[in-house]
Amino acid sequence: MMKRSLLVLLAVTLATLTGCATLKKLFKRPSVSFKTARLSSASLSDATVDLVYEVRNPNSFGLSLAKVDYAFFVEGKQVVAGSPRKGLQLKGGGTSELVFPANVRFADIVPVVQTFLNKDAAAFKAQGNLGIDTPIGVLSFPLEKEGTFEIPKVPKVLFDAPRIANMSLTGATVEFPLTITNRNSFPLPVAAISGALKLAGANVGTLSTGNLGQLDGGGARQVTLPLQINFAQAAQAATALRSNNAQQISWSGQVSSGTQSVPLNLSQLVNFRR
Repeated sequence: MMKRSLLVLLAVTLATLTGCATLKKLFKRPSVSFKTARLSSASLSDATVDLVYEVRNPNSFGLSLAKVDYAFFVEGKQVVAGSPRKGLQLKGGGTSELVFPANVRFADIVPVVQTFLNKDAAAFKAQGNLGIDTPIGVLSFPLEKEGTFEIPKVPKVLFDAPRIANMSLTGATVEFPLTITNRNSFPLPVAAISGALKLAGANVGTLSTGNLGQLDGGGARQVTLPLQINFAQAAQAATALRSNNAQQISWSGQVSSGTQSVPLNLSQLVNFRR
């Protein structure tokens, strides 16, 4: 009985070894390639940059990630970056995406965020290694890429022709239409645009949009902001509103997005409607 058990164990062992040898012989090496760098979210204070790699597994069976060592740099400074979890399964006979997200806080990169936002793009560098568990052991693949990503731009703000809703000897209610355009290809959250308004050089009050939420990429939002103007405090404004000539208005304030507020200085010559 003991002899028979040993023979069975030997047969199973030989079959396993033969199977492993055959599997190793038939195994095809996977490949890892860079696919794209994209912004998954962005504001005027920070952005999440996703670096996407593709793993092509030509084998009929799945593989798994054994290890990931990864670092991400923006403008030469290392930032916090995440990576796919170890043990993640890579499908057989196809391509799997691996996403490496990095949160970039602009204040950690540059001393003046406003200056940074005037640039078109920021330089990044990714480096590290990817380990894939295979029948012939753990294979290591380098993760090296340099490139740029789009820096969020401050929205474009323009006044349309204001409308004088009503006017008396002591004051007027004026509606100021605004067109706010997102100059980015991606959505941008805008918590508020607010600031002091001048009409014909006189301070007439404060305009604030309130929270605008997400502005669609490349999209425009129109809002109308009413303002009560007291002529006793702004005599020049009274003269300007009673005139039929175009008048200069200026708006000095800020655009708030994420945790960042960026100065806004807008000056325009407009015709008032009645």
